[in-house]
Amino acid sequence: MDVEPNRGGPDLRDAHRFAVEAAQAAGRLLRRGTRGELHARAKNDSGDLVTDLDLAAERLIVDRIRARWPEHGVIAEEGGEYAADNTWAWLVDPLDGTNNVAIGLPAYVVGIALCDRGSPVLGVVHDPVAGRTWSAVRGRGAFVHRSGPAGRPLHAPSRPVPTAPVLAWTQGHGVARDDSTARALKVVLDTTARRVLQLWAPLLSWVMLARGDIDGIVGYRPEAVDLPAGMLLAAEAGMVVRALDGGCFDDRYGCPADRRSFVAGPPETIDRLVKLVTAAQWIEPQVRQLTPISLTTVGW
Repeated sequence: MDVEPNRGGPDLRDAHRFAVEAAQAAGRLLRRGTRGELHARAKNDSGDLVTDLDLAAERLIVDRIRARWPEHGVIAEEGGEYAADNTWAWLVDPLDGTNNVAIGLPAYVVGIALCDRGSPVLGVVHDPVAGRTWSAVRGRGAFVHRSGPAGRPLHAPSRPVPTAPVLAWTQGHGVARDDSTARALKVVLDTTARRVLQLWAPLLSWVMLARGDIDGIVGYRPEAVDLPAGMLLAAEAGMVVRALDGGCFDDRYGCPADRRSFVAGPPETIDRLVKLVTAAQWIEPQVRQLTPISLTTVGW
């Protein structure tokens, strides 16, 4: 694996190794912690959860970044913005899949990205359960690591065009239950896809796409912190990411939620996926007229 230094910024070869090792160290902490009793609590009214493991893993990663590159910005899932740097910024999702961990489901990962003026140039996703790491450097490809920082190239295998695709769905925590666009998209996907995965761990979905395990991902107003690492991984493995209308996707961190919606998949089927999601606009007026059933209605 030969990654040339990035002129005018940090040595991306060094930063790549650093990020892989930091993610794996956080993964070891999480793996040990999930064997014991967890204390999960609500972060906000959306129902999203946080545990002491999230905070401990984040502290480990952030402390390492700030010790190595104190001049860089750091934006983390739980702690917010630790430093402001408009050029170089690290994005940290210390435990993507907290809701899964809280119910004993071993489906969670660690995500780290480095952005140059908002656009990701480095992404790492580590799965503590499988003991594997996936990473990508912009323009240099994607890699899979079985242990340690050394990796081998990752290329999504060519798959025949499916009769009905297997897709993953992700949406931001702020999307309301009565959001007519989200509801219309879900109706279209549920009635046309062979299966729609909602993993509660979007970075894991990106890994599955990069490996060629699934046929695409549709995201509606997704969370900003974990998007760059997964998107770069899939793109460097040969996948295509577009806006929901089929236009170019703006990969810069910090874009408004309505500009983060996307569809991603292999180049040979991306046009079909875009056509699929744009069909939602035709049924959205009908969906808008339907009143969602609330928990109070059913006596919850």
